[in-house]
Amino acid sequence: MEIPIFIVDAFTNLPFKGNPAAVCLLNHELRDELYQKIAAEINLSETAFITAVKPSADFTKGSRFHLRWFTPTTEVNLCGHATLASAAVLFKHKQNLNSTVVFETRSGDLSVVQQGEDLVMDFPLNPATKQVPDQFTDLIKASVGDHPVQDVYFSANTKKLLLRLEDTCDRSVLTGLQVKPDALLSSDKSGHVKGLIVTMKGSPDCQPRYDFYSRYFSPWNGIPEDPVCGSAHTVLASYWSEELGKKKMLAFQCSGRGGELQLEVREDGRLNIAGKSVTVLQGTITL
Repeated sequence: MEIPIFIVDAFTNLPFKGNPAAVCLLNHELRDELYQKIAAEINLSETAFITAVKPSADFTKGSRFHLRWFTPTTEVNLCGHATLASAAVLFKHKQNLNSTVVFETRSGDLSVVQQGEDLVMDFPLNPATKQVPDQFTDLIKASVGDHPVQDVYFSANTKKLLLRLEDTCDRSVLTGLQVKPDALLSSDKSGHVKGLIVTMKGSPDCQPRYDFYSRYFSPWNGIPEDPVCGSAHTVLASYWSEELGKKKMLAFQCSGRGGELQLEVREDGRLNIAGKSVTVLQGTITL
């Protein structure tokens, strides 16, 4: 069996920036253990698998597809950058004829449309609730050390914990954090956290004017640090929209690779996430 594979850098217009995702095009569903073995072999934060909903449809004419996402260790319910990468493969490499493609996923139907150089994804919004910091003392210490934390929020839907650094912190505080995966795993006593977001307010005097910055860590899912995480921004967009009183925001994830996301909180309670992508590899998996 031969499986076409692409590696796409998402949320960037430059190769080797943004977040790389592998995208595999399947003629039929595989055994679950085979999905996981392929994802472990690729060893990126996410590997996406696309299958046409109708056997008669192909990747050029079809408008609906099954989409699954796997980290090197587990299947996940939602992934932004691998969804963006999947749409990029269909539109740019398979020349899909439809203006919109829809992915059937664990998180429901997710549609993606092309707007110029951007791909715009229709995603759920995942509000978080305010927490008492004392519940997460060890986890906060392991992630940000002695730097002051202004807010602690938790998203039950995504199991992501959000820590907001005080506005007095410089952006260098966020970029300079040395977060050790083992320390996060051993310091979480709740058993509920599966991802950690560290965020801070944007710098109005910098260009472009980002509304907020973030980093994201998920060793619980086999990802020490995710370079640019779309699913984390379903939590971040909800939080910062309330804090800033804005529906449209420009965000930057401050990993070593870095990536930019355009966000719009919609009136229907969902979220548009837009970004660019660059394909850096095409090949074939032979099994």
